[in-house]
Amino acid sequence: MARGLRGVGLFLMLWAGCAYGQTMQVDVDTVVPQTYEFVKRGDLSLLMDVYTPTIARPDSACVIFMFGGGFFSGARDNESSRQYCQTLAKRGYTAVAIDYRLHLRDVQGDTIRLTNMQRIFRDAINIGAEDCAAAVAYVCRNADAWGVSKRRVVLCGSSAGAISVMQMEYCRCNSYWPAKELPAGWKPAAVVAYSGAIYCDHERPHYQTAPAPTFILHGNKDRIVNYKKFPPVLRSGLYGAKKLHKLFEKQGYSHWFFVFDGIGHEVASLMSYTIQEFDAFVDATLGGRTMHYDATVRDNDVRATQWTTMNVFDLYKGGK
Repeated sequence: MARGLRGVGLFLMLWAGCAYGQTMQVDVDTVVPQTYEFVKRGDLSLLMDVYTPTIARPDSACVIFMFGGGFFSGARDNESSRQYCQTLAKRGYTAVAIDYRLHLRDVQGDTIRLTNMQRIFRDAINIGAEDCAAAVAYVCRNADAWGVSKRRVVLCGSSAGAISVMQMEYCRCNSYWPAKELPAGWKPAAVVAYSGAIYCDHERPHYQTAPAPTFILHGNKDRIVNYKKFPPVLRSGLYGAKKLHKLFEKQGYSHWFFVFDGIGHEVASLMSYTIQEFDAFVDATLGGRTMHYDATVRDNDVRATQWTTMNVFDLYKGGK
């Protein structure tokens, strides 16, 4: 019998915290975050946890992180989010884990069909992007007090969070409404997306202005956030890593593209595991380099699990 979103959401949170425990060092909480309300949406307060490093990077870089969970589960302060932000703070970044509205939290998985999925996803993604923009605005307002450079803010996300940060940057470049709360003239220093995509409504992806340097990490067997496009035959829908890489290459946009061969949605949990690659990308980008880096990754410690065999319908129905 199919389960509702809440059941599979709990499973997702547990899995995200331990899937690669055999290959990652688990950080003990050593930085105590400060919590702030960054925006109020109706009666809902959206919060952020700010992890201030003991020894900050000389460039005062900040990372805003959005957790994953299919737009129905996850939390800014769950185990995987805390661990990743601790890892970033230990490396000198001011790490900011944020809430965003989970539009699908009250949607029953059995009601999601191909006929209504695009509308549901479009709304969820634009809401996530809008909340990302509000978080950026709050960080910029407090940048001086927190010792953060407004010009060196990196957006990072996992799965639904990766979609949200990529969508926000897509909206910024095209002057679409979800980015309206951004400070005038602001641009992220970089975007890092673990199993991300962008949503296009009745159009193919296009950027009116060049996006920030982007690091895309994705499994080429991912059918939850599809590696190519979903649905495949319509112009509207989610455009995944392969489609975006092709566009970025054609337009000459600065980006790194890491495709994990034979792996699916497991890549969404590899933030701490790939911290050295993250550092290398951020260091090179903040150093002013324009790069086009295309890599196929085969890592013996990253193995296919049930997340390679699952598709998006399995996710929202709780699996078989």
